[in-house]
Amino acid sequence: MLRGWWELRAIYSKDKIRNNKSTREKRMKKSFTIPLTVIVLFALNSQCRAAEPLELVQTIPLPALHDGDFDHFTVDLEGHRLFLTAEKNKAVVVFDLQTNKLIHTISDIDEAHSMVYRGDLKKLFVVDGGAAQVKIYETDSYKRLGSIDLKEDADSNTYDPSTKYMYVVNGGEGAKLPYTFISVIDTTASKKLADIKFNTDSIEAMAIEKSGSRLFANLESKSTVAVVDRNKRAVIATWPVGQVAKELVAMAFDEADHRLFVTSQTPPKLIVLNSDSGKVVTSLPTVLKNDDMAYDPGNKRIYISGNDFVDVFQQKDPDHYEQIGHISGSFRAKTAILVPELGNYYLAVPRHGDKTAEVRVYKVQP
Repeated sequence: MLRGWWELRAIYSKDKIRNNKSTREKRMKKSFTIPLTVIVLFALNSQCRAAEPLELVQTIPLPALHDGDFDHFTVDLEGHRLFLTAEKNKAVVVFDLQTNKLIHTISDIDEAHSMVYRGDLKKLFVVDGGAAQVKIYETDSYKRLGSIDLKEDADSNTYDPSTKYMYVVNGGEGAKLPYTFISVIDTTASKKLADIKFNTDSIEAMAIEKSGSRLFANLESKSTVAVVDRNKRAVIATWPVGQVAKELVAMAFDEADHRLFVTSQTPPKLIVLNSDSGKVVTSLPTVLKNDDMAYDPGNKRIYISGNDFVDVFQQKDPDHYEQIGHISGSFRAKTAILVPELGNYYLAVPRHGDKTAEVRVYKVQP
């Protein structure tokens, strides 16, 4: 009887030890589970953050600018300056690219839209739509040197670095004309050389072919890309894209791969054309109210700024593209510039409600 009692006690003790061990193991597993979960979530979070193609690194507040939209940028790399047209504020604002601070405001402008900077001359050529002129500034003192007369509603431009010619859109609907001009400006001589006439009331954007003599232009109301021979100063082809989308806006050019990029508003799309044939290769949905587009040949990416977002597309090959970013922007923040030499993307954000106008600086992520 006594032997049986001791045997039962031994069995009970072993079971208790086993149960205690099992409980400790469960507690240990539980205690390790929580930190491990946190670590996994943190790692996934880090991967998501790293996956964004643009990282916001700084904002430059512009509290004095309170009237409406911005338009286009241009850059002075050697002088470490960035210029931005504040069209409704009647100004061009100048930033130091090393400190990302506002350093000057050019204010004797009616409605600035686009610019060309000549570093060799230290001159800034500003398209002033309100004055119907290209205004010329010396950029050490920012003193105005002169102006070149155009039609009303002068707006976008593109620049040919080989000839130093500036091609400026003017006339059209804003000038109460049924036709539009692309005027050829010699920035060395500071004079207009010619007008190329188009039977359309709106031209939105242009791109220059550096290896040849072509200029591409978006005929917005005709939903057509016009191809211009810059030597002949004449239209040599037209490429309708109305079957894909209408109201063409921004333009960029991948000359190496023979691909021309165009955006539209109705519906908002990125349209890719073969720049040899004009054939539409593909199209993809993109951000609303888009107004600026940049192509980054180093990373094979396209950046499109529009209302509330910046869309980023990756070129897989010349015929295939995928959206890799839908970056939060701001209300009507639809103009921007990519500066590949600095690896930065700058977005102009107008004032909205109680939010101050600003320029956002993004670092391009590989």
